[in-house]
Formats: sequence, structure tokens, C-alpha cells
Amino acid sequence: MSRKVHGVKELWKETRNSSVQHTDIQVETLIETALEEITPMMKENKKISRFNFNKVMAAFNETGVSESDFAGTTGYGYDDTGRDKLEEIYSLVFKSEDAIVRSQIISGTHAISLTLLALLEFDDELIYISGEPYDTLEKVIGTSEEDIGSLKEKGVHYKAIELVDNQFDEMAIMDGISEKTKIIAIQRSRGYSMRKSLTIDEMEAMIKKIKAAHPEIIIFIDNCYGEFVEMKEPIEAGADVIAGSLIKNPGGGLAKMGGYIAGNQDLIERISYRLTVPGIGKEMGASLSVLTDMYQGFFLAPHTVIESLNGAVLTSHLLSKVGLKTDPVPEAKRTDLIQSVSFNTEEEMITFTQMIQKASPVNSQFLPVPSEIPGYENPVIMAAGTFVQGASLELSADGPIRSPYTVFVQGGLVFEHVVYALEKALKEMKEKEMITF
Repeated sequence: MSRKVHGVKELWKETRNSSVQHTDIQVETLIETALEEITPMMKENKKISRFNFNKVMAAFNETGVSESDFAGTTGYGYDDTGRDKLEEIYSLVFKSEDAIVRSQIISGTHAISLTLLALLEFDDELIYISGEPYDTLEKVIGTSEEDIGSLKEKGVHYKAIELVDNQFDEMAIMDGISEKTKIIAIQRSRGYSMRKSLTIDEMEAMIKKIKAAHPEIIIFIDNCYGEFVEMKEPIEAGADVIAGSLIKNPGGGLAKMGGYIAGNQDLIERISYRLTVPGIGKEMGASLSVLTDMYQGFFLAPHTVIESLNGAVLTSHLLSKVGLKTDPVPEAKRTDLIQSVSFNTEEEMITFTQMIQKASPVNSQFLPVPSEIPGYENPVIMAAGTFVQGASLELSADGPIRSPYTVFVQGGLVFEHVVYALEKALKEMKEKEMITF
């Protein structure tokens, strides 16, 4: 999902003075009570953080990271030992044979499309078994032969099999596989849909069934928003290749750009030829001055991801206490960072999102307003006052303006920021008599 602030500074100036921070004992008491109530869940999540941090530390130590690895390269990027060592660290942590970690991958969608376009050929079939993927992949898959560079233009067949009651439709999946099926793809996170995100255990059970009957099929997982939320990653569940964005979970809030792809060595080699050129692959690609942020971000990621995850738990618990519908519910097993909140009216949805923007460290003076965005059927409102443009590990909130008026909240590099933003939002909504407690 792309993120940018919509609105102009002057619009916000008209209302900023009417929302000056003030003490509201009821709101503050509600938040303190909620914090006490979710303490056991937060402690359990910290166990995940420690487990994943140990994996990352072991990989850093095993590869022998040194200060000289951060120097970077220019030009062609030959003999970039820091870049190569970072890719080895990703492979060790994600339990894959090989990995590509590059600033030249501009987004999660780019990482996904590199994988699909590299591995699928004419007359192959791609099946998404978690339903239709993100809207941003529509042109990658192709709606017609006129979509330049798409899978459809390339002659690739495609179909999506929807979930049934938030579970894989096993019968439809197994019946849908044909001799042309080359890749089965799973989108771990819900995106802008109301279906639940898919856990590692759920994916592993389905992958085992597919591999038992069709061992030659490549299993691809879109891992965006999911890294370090659980103690296992999709490769450990039987996936052949995964992809994600460095301005989401694995960048730890420090990576300014980039994406990764990890998986079987033969697949990574082929994908690397798509990224650069055949015969060169991973050997080229200058890292310039970005390696320090990528290394340190990955080092911090297990911690920052759980800060965000605990923020999602608080968001769910706190807003459900004031009568709003939240999904996942606070005590649910989580596999990604996305928390949905459904409001009663469009006005409530817009107010909440605007207050998240006002509680941001960057661009808090801007007023987000619903805007038309290519690829979306309805106007979308987005709050994202982030240090890195589009960084979904930083606190942001967005959603299409349509019933049931659902905002998708994600991120929060530090838990305290989520608490601060929720307090601001609740005070504003209470003042406007949108909520009572």
C-alpha cells in the first residue's frame, strides 16, 4: 500500500488551535486501565522479540560483521563485501539458501513483481490462493494484453482462489492446480481487505498438502508486514521464495529504501538476472552509502516490530472499549502488523485519521483529506507523518472511504508514540461527541 499525505497546510491551520492538547482525566484513565489489561499480552510478544533478536545476533556474529562492511561501493558495485554479507545475514535469519537485499528494489510490489516476472514464462499459470492480491499488483498481473510488461502480456495464465471463512479453500485449491501451474502465491497480510491475515502454521499446513501432491510447484509468499511477528518465517514453513520491503518490518525504521527476496538458490539466481542482467545477477549493484542503515535497521527490526505489534494490541483493545469494531481482536494470534478499526460514520473515520496525522513527528501541520488514487475504486484518506516516505513500520493509518468505514492502522517505531496518538484521537472524538464512555 502506498502512503502519502493528502491536503494542504492552510487547511490544517484553520483547525489546529481548536485541538490544543489538554488534560482529560477520563481519557487518561481509560488508557492507563487498558495498558494494565494488555500487560500479559505485551509480555508474551516480548518473548517473540527476544527469540528473533537472538536469530539476528547469531547471524551477525556468524558472518563477522565489521565496520568496513558499511563502506559501500560506487559504479558497477563489483566486490561489494558489505552488500554480500548483508544478503548472507538475511539468508541465515530467514533460513533460505540465498537472498537479494538491494536499494535498487524500490518497494514490496517491485520485489514481488521481480519474482513473478523472473520465474513465470509463456503458458505458465500463477494461482493466488489467498484471494486477489493488493491493488498495486493489478497491472503487474495484467487486466488485458495492453498492460505493458505484465504477466498477461507475457502469456501467463492467472487465477485467484478466495478464502472461505478466512481459511484456505483446500478443495478448490487442489482441484484448481493444473499441469500449467508453476507458482502458487500467498499474500500473508490482509492489505485493504477485511479477511484475516494468514499465520505461519496455516500456511505451512496448506503448503505441505500442495507439495505432497505437486512437489515441483514453486510456493511464493508475499511476506510484507509479517517479518519478525512470529518465531518462524515462511521459508521454514516450506515456501520456496519470499519477498518484502525494507521500509516495512526488516528495515527497522532506519532503511530509507529497498527490498529483499529470499529463497532457493536457483530461484534467486534467476530473479537476480531480472534485477540486473543475465550472466551478472547479484555480482553488480552499487550500495553507495546505504549499508549502515540497512544493517542497523535489520539489527533493530525484532525490537521495533514488537513495539509496533504491541501498539496494534493497544489500539484494538482501547478502541473496542469505546464501542468500535476492531480486527484482529486484542487477544488474537497475530502474523502481521495491520490493525483494522471500523467506525460508524465517514466523519468518525476522517477525524480519527486526521488526529493520527496531527500526532505524527513529521508533517503534523498537514490535514489529510479523502482523495482519488489510481487503482482504488473509492477516495482514500491517508495519515503518514513518517521520517521515511511510505514507511509502514512507522505509525500510519489509511483506508478507502466506504462502508464499513474501516481504517487500517499499522506501525509505530516506539510504543509510546502509539499511546500518544491514541490519546489525541480519543480526546478529539470525545470532544466531538463521537464516542462516550
